[in-house]
Formats: sequence, C-alpha cells, structure tokens
Amino acid sequence: MLIFCQGTGDYAVKMTLQEMVHQAASLYSDRKAIYFDECNDKLPVFYTYKTVVSLASELTIFLQNHCDHRGRFEIGLYCYPGINLPSWILGILQVPAAYSPLDPDAPPVLTTYFMKKCNLQYILVENDKINKFKLSHAGWFGQSSFAIDHVGLTLFQINWSSVDVSLLFDGAEDKNGNSKAACNWETHSVADLNQLEAKTSKKEYMVVKQQHSLAYILHTSGTTGIPKIVRVPHKCIVPNVLHLQSLFKITPDDMLFMASPLTFDPSVVELFIALTSGASLLVVPNPIKMMPLKLSAALFHHHRVTVLQATPTFLRRFGAQLIKSTVLSASTSLRVLALGGEAFPALNVLRSWKDRGNKTHVFNLYGITEVSSWATCYRIPEEVLSSDLRFDSPVPLGSPLLGTTVEVRDVTGSVVLEGEGQVFIGGKERICFLDDEVTVPLNTMRETGDFVRVKDAEMFFLGRKDNQVKRHGKRLNIECVQQAAEGLYHVEACAVTWYQQEKLILFIVPKDNLPKDNLAEDTLKELQKHLSAHAIPDELVLIETLPFTSHGKIDVSELSKIYSHHLNSRRHDSKLRRADELWERLQYLWKSLLGLPVDSPSISRDSLFLYSGGDSLKSLRFHDEIENLAGRAIPGLLEVILSSPIAEIYQHVLKAAFSSEDQIMNHNTVKRKLNESSGRKFDGEHTKPKSIRYFNVAAGLIAFIALNRGNRMVSMTSSESLMNPCNAGQAGTELGQQASYSSVVTANTTKNEVKENKPGKIRSSQEIASKANETGTHSVEQAPPEEILLKMPEKLILHVRWKSNMGKCIDASPLVIIPAMDDLSATVYIGSHSHTMQAIDLYSGKVKWERILGDRIESSACVSKCGNFIIVGCYNGLVYVLRSQNGEIHCVFTTEDAVKSSAVVHPVTGLVYIGSHDQHIYALDIYKEECIWKLHCEGGAVFSSPYLSILPDHLYVATLGGLLLAINPGTGNKIWKNSCGKPLFSSPHCSEQCVCIGCVDGNVYCFSHFGEKVWQFSTNGPVFSSPCISSLTRQEIFFGSHDHFIYCCNMEGNLLWKFETTSSVYATPFVFHSLELESEMLLAATSTDGKVWILNAKNGLVVGVDKLPGEVFSSPVVCGTRLIVGCRNDYVYCLDLYIAEKIRTSTKC
Repeated sequence: MLIFCQGTGDYAVKMTLQEMVHQAASLYSDRKAIYFDECNDKLPVFYTYKTVVSLASELTIFLQNHCDHRGRFEIGLYCYPGINLPSWILGILQVPAAYSPLDPDAPPVLTTYFMKKCNLQYILVENDKINKFKLSHAGWFGQSSFAIDHVGLTLFQINWSSVDVSLLFDGAEDKNGNSKAACNWETHSVADLNQLEAKTSKKEYMVVKQQHSLAYILHTSGTTGIPKIVRVPHKCIVPNVLHLQSLFKITPDDMLFMASPLTFDPSVVELFIALTSGASLLVVPNPIKMMPLKLSAALFHHHRVTVLQATPTFLRRFGAQLIKSTVLSASTSLRVLALGGEAFPALNVLRSWKDRGNKTHVFNLYGITEVSSWATCYRIPEEVLSSDLRFDSPVPLGSPLLGTTVEVRDVTGSVVLEGEGQVFIGGKERICFLDDEVTVPLNTMRETGDFVRVKDAEMFFLGRKDNQVKRHGKRLNIECVQQAAEGLYHVEACAVTWYQQEKLILFIVPKDNLPKDNLAEDTLKELQKHLSAHAIPDELVLIETLPFTSHGKIDVSELSKIYSHHLNSRRHDSKLRRADELWERLQYLWKSLLGLPVDSPSISRDSLFLYSGGDSLKSLRFHDEIENLAGRAIPGLLEVILSSPIAEIYQHVLKAAFSSEDQIMNHNTVKRKLNESSGRKFDGEHTKPKSIRYFNVAAGLIAFIALNRGNRMVSMTSSESLMNPCNAGQAGTELGQQASYSSVVTANTTKNEVKENKPGKIRSSQEIASKANETGTHSVEQAPPEEILLKMPEKLILHVRWKSNMGKCIDASPLVIIPAMDDLSATVYIGSHSHTMQAIDLYSGKVKWERILGDRIESSACVSKCGNFIIVGCYNGLVYVLRSQNGEIHCVFTTEDAVKSSAVVHPVTGLVYIGSHDQHIYALDIYKEECIWKLHCEGGAVFSSPYLSILPDHLYVATLGGLLLAINPGTGNKIWKNSCGKPLFSSPHCSEQCVCIGCVDGNVYCFSHFGEKVWQFSTNGPVFSSPCISSLTRQEIFFGSHDHFIYCCNMEGNLLWKFETTSSVYATPFVFHSLELESEMLLAATSTDGKVWILNAKNGLVVGVDKLPGEVFSSPVVCGTRLIVGCRNDYVYCLDLYIAEKIRTSTKC
C-alpha cells in the first residue's frame, strides 16, 4: 500500500514551533497557558501565555549570553514536569537551540551515554535536582555551573575531554576505540561541511548542520539494542502538530493533559498542540500519574480536561470501573481520547469502558520515534463505539498525517497492496537524523519493524518483528533484558520469554555456592539500575539448568512449561483453605489478570469480566487460576466467568469448592449424553413446516443440485417431490443425509460430463448428485474395507484449470449449480469486494455474465427454490435477487446495515432467510417481492449464515452478541436461545440430533434441537470456521481454528484427529470423494496463508497441497475433481485434482 498525504498551509508548515507559540501568545496573552496541580493541600498554580513568554525570554537571554551557540546548538534539560516546563522549552528554542530532555529517573548509565553521544556541552538542571544530577554522574565528566535567577534552573557546562563512556554500550566505539559520537560530531572539518553544502545544493538532501533546523533530540529506549539518537527538525514535527490540531478541532477553550514523559516524543505533540492553539495544558507530578483516583479527580473533576493523548496502558491504569464512571462517563469533560504507542484496545473492551451516552471521540494513533512523532490517525466511527454489538474486529491504523508517506513492503521490498508486510514511514521533509547521520535524502523511508495486514486499502497491525515487542508503549527487545541479566555477577546463565505475549519472565541459573535467599529480589533491584522501567521483568524464576533443543538452542517452549509448572506450584502453596478467603482472593486474581493496581478500589459485585478488560484468553487463565485455588475442577465455571458478574462467580466457586460432594469432571470437554434428548419427540408447531405456499412451485422449476461451502448440497428435482409431504423433509437438505444418494453407482468420469448426455434429457437427482461427488459403491453407513483405504492416493496434484479476475479480493465462497438439463453447463456464482458478481462456466472458466452491485460483496450466493434466481447480500445493506441466466436484477430488499450473511432458502415455502448487521434476520418472498417477517436478534449483528433444519422445522441464527437462536421459519417466533458468551462468526450446522457452532472463545458448542448444551470442544484459538457435518463421513464434524489446526470430532465431541496447517484456518472445510481420484473420503480445506489442503478425511493425513498467491478466507467447494475457491489476490480459482503420475504408474503395474 502506498499512500500520500497532501500538504496544505505551506506558510504554517514552514514556521518553527516557537514561532507558532508566539503567534498564539499574541492572540491569547491573558489566557491561562499552563496549570500545575500537585494534587495535595496546595492550590493549583497557573501561568498565562504572557507569563510563559516572559520567563522564556529571560532564559533565552541568559543562554545567549553564557553559551557558545554558533552553528548547530543543543541544550540538555534535566528536570521533572512542572509549572515552568513550557517556559524552559520555549526559552531554549528561542536561542535558537534544540532541547534534549533528560529523565532524572533514568539509569545514569543511559543518561550519560545519551549526553556523550549527542556531545551535549550544556545541561540545564532543575534547581532542586542538582544534587541528584551530580551524584548520579559523579566522576563521569567535568562541570561548571551558573545559576539563573527567577527561572529555577542552573546551567552546567560539561567538559567531556577527560571522560570515557565508550564502554557503556557494546558497539559504541569505532575501531580505534574512540566514541562514535565524539568522533563523528567533533571532527568534521570546514572542508567536509563545504562538500556537504555542494552535495546538497540541489536540495536533494536534508543537512543536520543547517543552522537552527533542529527542534529537539531524543533517544530510543535502548531496549532494541544500542539506544538510537533521534534529531528532529522543526519541518518534521510541525506538520504533526498542525494536522492533529485540526483533526482534534482544538480551540482556546480546550484543556489538554500532558500524559507522556518528556523523553517520549508524543509529549511534544501534547505540549505544542495546546500552546499553539491558545488552549491550556495541565501538568501533574509523575507519581500522581500512578494513582488512578487522584489522577481522575484532577483531570475530570477539578480541571475538566477535554483532550487526552495516552498509551492504552496509561488508560488501563484507571481500571475499567473508573474509566466507565469518570473518564468515559456520559457527563465526562473528555472530548477527545487519542490512544497510541502500542496496540489499540479491542473494540469489545473499549465499548465496555464507555458509559451509555458518552460522546468522547476516540482516535487510534500510530508512529515511530525515528519519524517523530505520529504517522497515521484513525477515528473510530461513532456508530461502532455506540453499538450494542459485542465483538472484536481489528482497528485500522488509519490515514497518513500531513506530509507523511506510508508504505507496506514485503520481504523483497515490493509494495504490498493486499496482504502482509512491514511498514515504512517517511515523507519529503518528514525526516529525522539518526545517530551519526549528517545528510539524509529527501523522501527517505524508515523501516519500522512493525508488520501489518493490508486489506481494502486499510492497514491492520499484526505485531513486532523478531523478538521485539511493544510494552508499556515502548519498543522492547527481550534479548537486551537477557544481556543485562547476564552481566550480573551472580548469574551463570539466563533466558527471557514473553509468556503468552503478556508477561516478561526472566529465568536465571545462579552461580554455585551462592545463597538463594532473596536472590530474585536482589536481581530485580540490580536490573533496575541498568534497564528502563518498561524493560524490568514481571517475574524471575530460578532454575538449575537451561533447556536446549536438539540444535543447541534454548528451548522456549520448554521454558514456558517450566513457568507453567512454577505457577501451579505457587498456586498449590497458596491453595484456598477457608471460605472467608475466597472473596479477597478472587479480587486479587481479577485485578492481576486485568492489569489493575492491587491497591485500586474493590471490584464492584456486578462487574463482568469481559466488560472490564478481559478476553477469551484471560478468561481461560482466570478459570485455571480459580480451579487451582480451589484445588479441584469446577463444572460450568468458564460459562459463569464469561457471562456472569463477579458476585455470581464467587457464589459458584463457593458452592463447588466447599460442598461436601466431590464434583470432579474433565473440563476440556463439557458433555451430556445425546441420548438424554434424542429420545424426545418433536411435536407441535416446531415439528413440521406450515403448509403455506407463497408461489406455484411447479411454475418454471429447474431440476438442479446446489453445492456450497461446508458440503451443503441442496437438491431441487421436481415439483412433485416438493409437493409430496413424504419428501418435504428431504427436499432441499444435504444430499449426504440421504443414504440412497450415497449408494448410487456412476461409471462416468467428470471429463466434460455435461456434454456426454443427449440434448434435452433431464438427469435424476441421483445422477446429478453422483456427478457432484463421484460417489463410490460403498455405503457411507459402513466402514470402508482396508483395501479401499490402502487405495487412498499418497499424493494429489492440484493444478489451476482456470482463474477469473474479479478486480478486488474475494472473501465470499463459491456457489456451484449443476443443472439436470444436458444442454446447460454447471455454473459457479461468486462475488467480490470490487462490487462484482460473476457467473462462470465451471468447465471452461468463461464468464457467462458479470453484474456490478452497489457495494462490496462478502456474502456467498444462494439459489432460489425454482433455480431462476441468485440471492446475495451487499455492504450497502441491500439484498439483491438476480436472474441466474443473465444477472439482471429481479428485485432488491433493503436492510438497515451491511449484509455479510449468506442466504438460505426453505425448500417447501421458497422463503429466503438472511441476516444483517442491523441485528435482524429477514424472511423474504422474492416472488411477491415482500418481507414476510423480520426479527430482532437481541443485541448482535448477524454476520454468519442462518441454517435451516427441516426436522425439526427450525431456522438457526447466530449473532455477534454470542447468541444462538432457534426460530420458527414460518412465523418468525423464537423457539429458544442460548448464549455462548463471545461473538459467533461461525455459521451453525445441523445433524439429525443436534446443532453445532464455532465461537471466538476457541470452543465448538453442540446443542440439542431443544436448546440444551450437549458438549463443547476447546481449541487453542478463535473458531471462525463453520462446522462441516456430513453423513458421508459417518456423522463426523470438521472445522478449523485460528490455532492453525483442522479438527475432526465425532458427534459426541471426542477428538478423532487434528492436522496442523501453516496458518490460521478461517474457512469451512469441505468433504468429498471421487472415483476418478480412487479415494473413499477426502477433505478440502484452506489456511489464510493461501494454502489449499487435501486431507484423508479418515485420518487427517495430507494427500495434496498447493499454495495460491494470496490470502484465502473463502471456503472451498469441490465438484467432482474440481475445487473452486476465492483468493485475496483478486482471482477466483478452479483447481483440477488428479493423481500424481508416479501413483498412476504404480497403479497400472
């Protein structure tokens, strides 16, 4: 993706930061520029713009008189944030000079390295920090000082000539042993400078020594290796300030909070957005930022802050309850919340934080220090935040800011338009100088190390490369933590892991003969002297030896097991022994898992775990922690955690842990025997479909087989079969459920199968079905003989028969219609994000017709009962009914939101059922062109496709609110509903006894047709894949998971086999068998990395595999020996499946 952001307002962009502040001060001289509140008995103090500029001018004059400021000039600022901060920074800029913030709380070794690397000659030190400054850097450099009256600072002049800090960091020396910083910045001759000026005379480069060009100098955290020095010109940061000022609609009436430390470049944005707008800036002492109650009172009660820019971690410190009641309450003063610096919170969590009626505008910011400060911005749409939906969807990084260029490149350096790649950031003048750079070409693009997925011209964050992670808003290379620990005298060996991507764990092998008492505590204290706060491990584990792999590398997976065992041992030691301990222990676990301070207020009794910042993984950890605390398995605990407040969790655990009965059960799979409900009879109106007929079923009826995802095959054969009550339960159901179809013997192969029959002849449904699945002579009700299993091909070749360009990526799944008339060929119907719907000849790949609809198409097509119409949903909220022969629009139905659901047709009444993101399910009569009924699905969009069961006559609908509903398809009345607790993207699928569905909590749930949960099967990742159930496979269930596995279970929820693919499995598998492939049963599946897998459906062994040149979210459909699937490289593919030549040869022999 290559995106340019056009610059506007050239005059403003060419101004410096101090010029912009002076412009605002001239307009708002008497308005309050800064407040400083210590949040104690003292009253807050403030300065007006006039006072800020006056003090700044006093400092500027002093510096001009006492410093040699010829050429490029930089001054260090060693201070805490306070009332004088804007004056100090403005005073330095006005010299003109660049300011370099120095953190008094940073490890002295890091501060000294930064000062030396920058070759700072002057340091301004806050008066009450002088002793700390001298003690922290004693003996490292010579110094002389000058006090500055009325400003609160002392100027230190540094003499580096006798100082050697070159060994502070590996690689900080040149080959002669000199400091690279000193070497590069002290030895440039006049001749070198003249050469640079000549080189850049054509303005192809930016030059760091250009006078007055720099605004400030920062360093990266140092945890990605050696700290990088980042010199930021005014030209780089001013566009950021101007654009965000506009996006946030800042006015002089706004109050902004300075949440970021001075060494974190978003502080520049906070400071200057306020001071260049005539707005006010609130500053509080650093310790107050760690006290949620005091901080929230200061921000939202005393000072009525309107704009807050912060990291998600900073926001989480308030805790979910305080966020909802104060920060994002209905009456909050906060108008803008801009979150950046680390991964954006899940939308589900963000919604749970927002009080009903809250109007705060929320933004996602993304950027890197190397191109200071922000690169992109995305405003979360109001309708998304105010929705009652409870589902997680990725939040885009947004559009580039003023003057910024953003590219996504693959490993070859090519620009990525759709797919995954690394982000590069730059711009003509959005350029910083890193380390020893003297010149940088214009339009330089910086590598970020951040990987994203590009979809529909939007970027979605995936994560850091290699071992780099973002922690507490800063980049961290965990190997640097290991290096720091290895340098400690008592450490023999060590390793660091990022446990479950949440906790930084340091494993240490201590040296022999050292006492281990307090060793862990002492180690952490020692590390605090060398590492920044965000690099300190969460926990330290002492071990006797490090585990290694067979290749001699540290075995990270084994370390995770060691830590898990360590957790279990610790839990055993702290096992609950009395009931009166339970409430306190639950509170502690709740806070620790959600990252809340231990001393934060008690959790409200009606707090829900998922609405307080929890997710599925944390829910499972909470579940395991509680069971370990109780010392036993607790039936139904996970469901209670997912759906009930903490008070009910307490009651549930109390009853289980301290009851007299021993209720131990296997909590990996919660089950009830199917025969408990299977013996019950279906009766009343839920048993048989009403005899309502909305059209003449005999009129224009076409005999055909409809084949779509999940092995769902619909037979429409004749009007008589549909009119016969005996056939009503079979017409339109899966062919695999009818034993007669699976025992048909067909001698023909698929080669040009449509052309082989005589013109005008109508094939029976059995013949059509056999062509679709090439069924063998062995009944599916019997286990295949061993000799048949031995004939399963070891290798299938997958070869592209044809592909059709649809203009944009294809997430919809194909619909294949196989007609009974010989003069009609089989047709593939599929839509794409280009708004295009195509009908393609299955055999030749020729496009029969193409229709452009009103918006993107993610809905998979469905065929009407008569075969004359194709029904498909669209992002514009419309349901289109197209003529199957030419694509002409027959009629259109309107919903209130995007339609991504795929329709299903009732084989008796002909009604079409389809869901919408407006949270309704619709029953449509496409012949009368009217909506028969619509039903609100109680707080959740309908993303997945409904499923129609004939016996019993139920329509099953799943919502993103986590509900599975059974509905009477004739009347629209609810029969029952059940909550899975998390969003349901998966579509339900039925057998004769039950209905199954996948959930993003990682489970596949099985319910009886009466709504009782029969069992649940757990995977290690969200399940978006829909279950594939077919009696072709003796009632086995196939589905995929984001944990990269394809699973096969029986109807009792027991695992039969699982197969690990190379990526997440989003699509629904497809079961088939073919005589031409000499196979009994095969399974087609796709993974999101573009792999197409053919597996032995009986044992999960790989039979064939191929890779498409793009991501695949579309579900495959197999017809005979042809597999059809959509791809995100804009093409729909038809692959021929055939046995490898060596297999054919061995067979002949």
